Amino acid sequence: MRRTAVALVTSALLLPLSACGGAPGGAGGSTVTVTVGYQSKTINTVTAGTLLRSLGFFEKQLKALDDGTTYRVEWQDYATGAPITAQMTAGKIDIGSMGDFPLLINAARGKQLGRPTHLVSVTGYNLKGGLNTVVVAPDSPLASLEDLKGKKVSTSVGSAADGTLVRALQRAGIDPNTGVEKLNQQPAVGASALAAGSADALSQFVAWPGLLAHQGKAKALYDGAQLNLPTFHGVTARADFAERRPAVLEAFLKAQAQATDHLAVHPVDAAEQVAKATGLPAEVVYLYNGAHGIATFDPAIKPQLVSALKQDVAILKAAKLTGDVDVDAFVDDRYVKKALGTGYARRLAAGPPAAASEVWPKGAAKTLSFASPAQLLAHVSRNRDGVRAAYVPDATTGTLWFADKAVWVADGERLLPFVAPATARAYVAGHPGARVITYADALGRAS
Repeated sequence: MRRTAVALVTSALLLPLSACGGAPGGAGGSTVTVTVGYQSKTINTVTAGTLLRSLGFFEKQLKALDDGTTYRVEWQDYATGAPITAQMTAGKIDIGSMGDFPLLINAARGKQLGRPTHLVSVTGYNLKGGLNTVVVAPDSPLASLEDLKGKKVSTSVGSAADGTLVRALQRAGIDPNTGVEKLNQQPAVGASALAAGSADALSQFVAWPGLLAHQGKAKALYDGAQLNLPTFHGVTARADFAERRPAVLEAFLKAQAQATDHLAVHPVDAAEQVAKATGLPAEVVYLYNGAHGIATFDPAIKPQLVSALKQDVAILKAAKLTGDVDVDAFVDDRYVKKALGTGYARRLAAGPPAAASEVWPKGAAKTLSFASPAQLLAHVSRNRDGVRAAYVPDATTGTLWFADKAVWVADGERLLPFVAPATARAYVAGHPGARVITYADALGRAS
């Protein structure tokens, strides 16, 4: 108790030097450092992190304040949300972005340590839960969640991907605590464990499932959208920072909205920018962040997302990672509403774009859209050497996936893609005459 108290007092004393602190400036002004924590490789936070940083919109918004203060933005990149929360509760990060489960832990830790935080906007979301996926090795005999019973499954406990795993196992009739051997690992460690055979499956968040599938190192076993429960990423800010410097927070949220609009208008360019900054393949970034990607970006805090957040609390409590979390007290949309003005209502009412099939031609700055997966296949079959990437939406969940990694079903003249084998088999079972075919067969039928 005494050590904690001393640590908090020390953090408070250091606050002016480390987070949004002031230093003497010229001409009677001052210099203020605003510290932003982000996750470059968690690419559904890019409008509040990687893309926003590369575009420089936040710095421009701060300069436009013209309040006699010189602002300096310090961007700190982390692999997960946990260290961002630790730094926020120590008073060293002002604004952070992370997934929904880490956001709840952020809320709980902030309250516990007397440094409350607030959810102030949303970055990327999927209303069905498609941002999280369970994958297995390419040659794995496992074909359904039921096959995971007694197996080793890698995930990051306390993450949205862990929440998907827990819920999916429960629906499959498997106790998530005793029915599988859960390995609590960082995404990169889990990917290595899957490759080495020390893990039978990997449940992870964006962009790991798509990356491993694209690299030929994994195949999908379970599409998180089968849960039909929203998952999202958002922006959290320290309450004391928001109260002390509301104009700075509003400037950040205006800049985030600008980055969101840039991504919507220039999705291919944005994917290339994020790829350059992160080292991820642009084709993988586009799978999630493209015009019809798995994620939809919008700063508005939609009621569906708040409702899902409340349902997530039970998962974290069961894992003994948090106690009760007052979600309503954590959510604070005042700043984003003020920042976006009359446009907020429009963004709040907007939904995700309709699912579509897309081809990214080699050397092109734009993608081609097709009305059906069969039309996309016909194009690919005629231009096999000219396709950088091809994407198709799952026939039942709408989750976008790589065409050459999808499970294909022929149903009469129809060619239908699925992310996971179980959903493909479920469709076949309900449609006499339908059958699973190879990608090569699908291409041949469409040509």
